Amino acid sequence: LLFLCPRTSPRLLCVATQQKNPGQNVEEEQSQSPGEQKAEASPAEKMLGEEKARLEEQLKEVTDKYKRALADAENVRQRSQKLVEEAKLYGIQSFCKDLLEVADILEKATESVPKEEIKDENPHLKSLYEGLVMTEVQIQKVFKKHGLLRLNPVGAKFDPYEHEALFHAPMEGKEPGTIALVSKIGYKLHGRTLRPALVGVVKDA
Repeated sequence: LLFLCPRTSPRLLCVATQQKNPGQNVEEEQSQSPGEQKAEASPAEKMLGEEKARLEEQLKEVTDKYKRALADAENVRQRSQKLVEEAKLYGIQSFCKDLLEVADILEKATESVPKEEIKDENPHLKSLYEGLVMTEVQIQKVFKKHGLLRLNPVGAKFDPYEHEALFHAPMEGKEPGTIALVSKIGYKLHGRTLRPALVGVVKDA
């Protein structure tokens, strides 16, 4: 048997194909369009990203330098302030050392006066003694006013930062390591030892 089929026009086949797959063409166009746009915008975005990273790094470096500069300036300010305060407190220590010799002489002069001779029958000696005592008291008040304090550490524990040992000797009834004798009074200026006390220290028998 011979079947006769109507001839199909090429134009109709092309139209039919386009009508059969209209969504596929749209999807292909949509799927290709963003990629193509992204590919076109990629160099500009990359350049902007690199520029942003560079600027952020520069900002970080400048911020770190600024913070370090502030810290250095604060350290310098604190050191300068400390030096000024120490100069105010200890600037008179040389003068104080000279005055300590005067205080030592006054103390020795007061101690050298025989106590049994201080009587109304000896008005001159009594007046001299009282004058020495008053002068010694007054000079100690002046010392205290300016932060200069006596160190008379009899019975205290030996401290090498405040005392200078002249000798070590065993002494009955005394605890080893304590000070039994003060040969010369020491002084501290605002908590800092200006002159150590010269002492005798008890040692084990």
